[in-house]
Amino acid sequence: MFATFTHAGDARVMATAIHQGHDLRPEVERMIAVDRATRLREEDPHTGDLADRFGLSAVVHRSRFEVDLNRERERAVYSGPDDAWGLQLWLYPPGENLVAESLHLYDGFYSNLAMALDQMVDSHGGFVLYDIHAYNHRRQGPEGPPGDEMGNPTVNLGTGSMPERWRPVADAFLEAMAAHDLQGQPIDARENVRFKGRAMAAFVHERYGDVGCALAIELKKVFMNEWTGELYPEVHDLLGEALLDTVDPVIEAWSSNGGK
Repeated sequence: MFATFTHAGDARVMATAIHQGHDLRPEVERMIAVDRATRLREEDPHTGDLADRFGLSAVVHRSRFEVDLNRERERAVYSGPDDAWGLQLWLYPPGENLVAESLHLYDGFYSNLAMALDQMVDSHGGFVLYDIHAYNHRRQGPEGPPGDEMGNPTVNLGTGSMPERWRPVADAFLEAMAAHDLQGQPIDARENVRFKGRAMAAFVHERYGDVGCALAIELKKVFMNEWTGELYPEVHDLLGEALLDTVDPVIEAWSSNGGK
């Protein structure tokens, strides 16, 4: 299965976890040069569990190393090290058929997403999409120092493609996240420090920008060991609760600025 779409309840917020997946279809797995541990480190484990806390969600089960749904279509299949953190990706270059099948999956996902979002527009006049990701901050190795806190917020909100009309939605999200404590400190939630959002957010804003707002949410991997994949359940749960607690103020801001 490529992705699971969950339609539980009548909500105006949908959450996605498009980099949750770790699976590869057999023909890709035979050609990939990147070992499983390295792939897992560059994927976003446990973000699917966060997305599934919302009534409407889309969780992808295939790895971004097969097809990256947060890249522009022409770059969605990694071709070389420049596309993927300097990694040597392939035992030999992927052929046209493999690439075509990966892009078919890309197109199918966005078609299914559009149907879900169209339904939200029909039901509610629009929506807010939480595009949930996670990012590494210990690039110097498992025993190395973490990245500096100034350049690595606990929550990075990407708003690079967001229409100005949704500015209050972004502000409401950041304020609500910062109202929660994590390990004795307010959650450090800031905007466009590490990431500005990419293809998922751009898709939403290009197609639905008058009625729909995408929040590209990158969580620093403080909820897990990014080198082993071990989950820290308490921290993970706290971040999940904080995300859910942003929904009411976010929807209020969305409604006050053109949403229904």
